[in-house]
Amino acid sequence: MKIVVIQGPNLNMLGVRERNIYGPMKLEDIHKQMKGFADQNKVEIEFFQSNLEGEIVDRIQECVGDADGIIINPAAYTHTSIAIRDAISAVQIPTLEVHLSNIHQREEFRHKSLTAAVCAGQIIGMGPFGYHLAMVGMLQILNEIQAMRQAQAAREQTQANA
Repeated sequence: MKIVVIQGPNLNMLGVRERNIYGPMKLEDIHKQMKGFADQNKVEIEFFQSNLEGEIVDRIQECVGDADGIIINPAAYTHTSIAIRDAISAVQIPTLEVHLSNIHQREEFRHKSLTAAVCAGQIIGMGPFGYHLAMVGMLQILNEIQAMRQAQAAREQTQANA
């Protein structure tokens, strides 16, 4: 099982920028915690961060055939990027959206997520812990998909033997 974590613009500045909103934890520290959880659960994890919309779209598309799930924080692109939304929709890979802050408690323009509608779920306002919740949620989603595939294969085998 492989999960790709995609981080949007300015998240490379965590721990430095607007600590009153995003907290003191650096992105590398969040990734280290996620890696530890992934290792405990025998899941491969890969991290990607870009400030460029096209690079994020490219990375989402590269997940086809390479990843089982995506955890994404599109950051500011959440509210503006139809391209990222369309890429998530196109790849048909379970995706969870994460935001450190509660976007509904912030400026009006941040209240609308263009990407949420094509994601399996959205975790907001939990700070760095939101990424842990996303890992737990993604493992549950992937385990359910695996169980459904196994049940379908068993049904098909039963029908073939009948």
